[in-house]
Amino acid sequence: MASKRDKDGRYPETKILSKNFGVKDSWTLKVAKKNGAYKNLEKALKMAPADIIEEVKTSRVRGRGGAGFPTGVKWGFVPTESDKPKYLVLNADESEPGTFKDRYLMELDPHLVLEGCLICAYACGLSTIYIYVRGEYPKSQERLWGAIEEARKAGILGKSVMGSDFACEAYVHTGAGAYICGEETGMLESLEGKRGHPRIKPPFPAVEGAFGCPTVINNVETLAHVPCIIENGGQWFADMGIQPDPDNPRAMGSSGTKLMGLSGDIKTPGVWEFEFGITLRELIEQYGEGALDGRKVKAVIPGGLSMPVLTADELDVPMGFDALVKVGSGLGTATAIVMDDSRDMVEVCENIAHFFADESCGQCTPCREGCHWMEKIFARIQGGEGTPADLDLLERLFINIEGRTICALADAAVWPLRSIIRKFRHEFLAKMPGHEDAPASTETAGVGAS
Repeated sequence: MASKRDKDGRYPETKILSKNFGVKDSWTLKVAKKNGAYKNLEKALKMAPADIIEEVKTSRVRGRGGAGFPTGVKWGFVPTESDKPKYLVLNADESEPGTFKDRYLMELDPHLVLEGCLICAYACGLSTIYIYVRGEYPKSQERLWGAIEEARKAGILGKSVMGSDFACEAYVHTGAGAYICGEETGMLESLEGKRGHPRIKPPFPAVEGAFGCPTVINNVETLAHVPCIIENGGQWFADMGIQPDPDNPRAMGSSGTKLMGLSGDIKTPGVWEFEFGITLRELIEQYGEGALDGRKVKAVIPGGLSMPVLTADELDVPMGFDALVKVGSGLGTATAIVMDDSRDMVEVCENIAHFFADESCGQCTPCREGCHWMEKIFARIQGGEGTPADLDLLERLFINIEGRTICALADAAVWPLRSIIRKFRHEFLAKMPGHEDAPASTETAGVGAS
């Protein structure tokens, strides 16, 4: 990846999704069209739908919401022979703590988002687009509705999309502030007017999704990439970023660009766009300008709140799907939360456990009971009433929660908590009577340690 750095060793931004972020009135159709909006939709409408899906497969673009599933493969799951209506549900329920990348796309370039949705809808034979937006994003909702109305009046949306035989409508659906509705089937339940409880799979949404019909569900950033893939070709996109590992079939690589963000104890929080390959340390030090004055970086969660934590010594890792898994964490939403050396890691765990306990939908017993139980244990330790047995109990809880629920919320709760206990165990022991002088160590101990 060294060839991507400039002569000063700085990893440069690559502005594709973000090219219009600084443009005046970029969210209006007049300005968007001047900057190329919908020309790739026009090109796509002249292509065979199967050829579009093939280009997306060639691009190796993976889901940008956190799961990293290959987008073209997901589109290929939609049954072509079904006589039911088919839907696109755009996951704009950006509720992951520390994550605010999709918000920029919706507020500053909603026509790019809508163009990506329309190309997907045409390629997969979908008649209706539902954009499920987080309830706390009023400006995103306003800008998306504005883009939809402008597109409809201009003949870009409706019974004849850009004068073609393809008909498609789009609507914005406002969520009610539930983190669980970011899970795709919980979102479908909410869209249908029901409680946001994730569904057991199979059947998968591509076969039986919204209103019992075939449904494609993609993240905002994922579909915002589609117009540039149509413009430049799938291979162009695949050549950017981190290539697959020929010696590891499971390492599919990280193609294209990614919006990456920083928040927390950092001088300059924000969102930037890079080809995959910039290291987490470079992101923090070159673009975030490092920790606050007089402080040092202590720990970083690489993508939102739900990934395992990395210590200050583990930051020289490329921001990519496979590279972060290899060091025991994950890319997630690629919006890192930085914690400096003033942070009490026991308090951090208490806050994380409280969030997941509060946001659990309560459908699965291990999550409903386990998340609240973890919160109570961390509160006990924080209050100076814990014992080393509590850490062993937490390890057993992690084992009995992870992988035992319908959706991944419980897993998301376990991953950061387990990693913090194992890497900062001395801070927990220091709050326990008789263990105040525990040496600082990242060595793991207790039940479940390996």
